[in-house]
Amino acid sequence: MAILNITRLAFARKRRKLTKKQLAEIAGISHVTLSRIDKGVTLDPSDETVSSLAKALGYPVSFFYLDDIDELKEDQVSFRSLKAMTARQTNAALASGVLGYIFNDWVSSKFNLPEPDLPDLRVEDPVSAAAAIRRHWGIGFRPIPNLIKLLEAKGVRIFTLAEGKNVDAFSFWRDEVPYIFLNTLKSAERSRFDAAHELGHLLLHAHGYHDGREVEREADQFASHFLVPREDLIANLPSISSLAQLVASKHRWGVSVAALARASKDADLITDWHYRELCKQIATSGFRTNEPESMPRESSILWRKVLEELWKERFTKESIAAQLSLPLDEVDSLLRGVLGGRATLERETSPPSLHVV
Repeated sequence: MAILNITRLAFARKRRKLTKKQLAEIAGISHVTLSRIDKGVTLDPSDETVSSLAKALGYPVSFFYLDDIDELKEDQVSFRSLKAMTARQTNAALASGVLGYIFNDWVSSKFNLPEPDLPDLRVEDPVSAAAAIRRHWGIGFRPIPNLIKLLEAKGVRIFTLAEGKNVDAFSFWRDEVPYIFLNTLKSAERSRFDAAHELGHLLLHAHGYHDGREVEREADQFASHFLVPREDLIANLPSISSLAQLVASKHRWGVSVAALARASKDADLITDWHYRELCKQIATSGFRTNEPESMPRESSILWRKVLEELWKERFTKESIAAQLSLPLDEVDSLLRGVLGGRATLERETSPPSLHVV
């Protein structure tokens, strides 16, 4: 006889950001009944009770009878805004990371996905690490036209973080596979910088994250030099006279006007005083919240290709969710932002290598 897995019940409750009291009320059961189940006192709750809990959580009943979940811990993940996050937001975000690797593990059983190609750069400073990974990947000082495509080709799994604006991007390693979750509610430029920032964490702080301004500063410095190499910046923007010039030039590197101003300061193309003046103009122009002349949002090529191949095998998102014993909305939220919000996926001219196992 199958026994209810109380760790999965707790997982789903945290993912839905519910307290035990709230879950009991929504499910229409007593708090005492739920408490006895949660503590393992009631090992075999009635089918009706489990059904009510599953419905309240929006998860299929089968989810609660599978093996334990390998959950993520806070110290395994790089959270940029951990201090600003509530415990519920943190738990829900960690749970989304788990859902990401559950999906990845299932896809990996069917396809040979790109192998990770991220060297260990923990001994490097952020600037040297940015140059080192560009050399390692053979991209020199050229601008990166599609960062998500590049990261996926190098074995990074990119998913959507659907936790709202209060939770920033985060990253982690699991079983030697790197993951990045992006908040796609931000501008395309901010999402690109977030992706580069998380790449910095994966390279510089691999397998161990420490909350603090220093590691965040290092990841920001890495992202700036990775996206806007000093050599290319000086060659293409040797002098800066106005904010309008930055707005007109930022598309070459795919960064925000604020990020380009900072990169210009770090490259000694503008003085500290000029940089402060530009920051004031950026703020008064509203460009910190509304990016001027924003670029199109990048989208995943890997998951697009995976879904195309699965469709050939008659796998829909609904059937994928059923295979994983997950709600459709959870599978959809993992991919929706990085797929550009489209259900119909066109082919890329040069997708990552993808082979059926």
